[in-house]
Amino acid sequence: MRTAFDFSPLYRSSIGFDRVFDLLENASRTPSVDNWPPYDIARTGEDAYRITMAVAGFGQEELSIVHEPNMLVVSGERTTEDNGDYLHRGIAGRPFERRFELADHVKVTGAGLVNGLLTINLQRQIPEEMKPRKIEIGSSSGKAGSRIEAGTAKAVGKQIADKQAA
Repeated sequence: MRTAFDFSPLYRSSIGFDRVFDLLENASRTPSVDNWPPYDIARTGEDAYRITMAVAGFGQEELSIVHEPNMLVVSGERTTEDNGDYLHRGIAGRPFERRFELADHVKVTGAGLVNGLLTINLQRQIPEEMKPRKIEIGSSSGKAGSRIEAGTAKAVGKQIADKQAA
């Protein structure tokens, strides 16, 4: 059973969240996808993540990792065909393509293949101009001056906490 959600009331009270609503709409439209190859997603730090995929039977040259804007595409296709006389074939070797939606400013920092596990490391790297900054309010003496100071998110958060505690 599929339920359609109407996000139009949220459009009236939000600015700049169009991509989030598009992701939600696309997720509700997407039919159930193949669950192969299995994978794990782990948070390894405040802004660091790791994707681990079980790709038994695939060599390094048979796997492809492509980082597109806000999308990571991992695909694999076996180039060699083993035509043995199998009594049971349980190791899947079919081609696959797995897509991961990425948040803004998430970059791939490395990938490795060890013991049939493909590991992809990701890091969110927010540009300095996108980090929070403190904006001072000028006096009302006829001259509306404002000064912007660059600061880190922790410094701004501490200032807000100090004001709330006072």
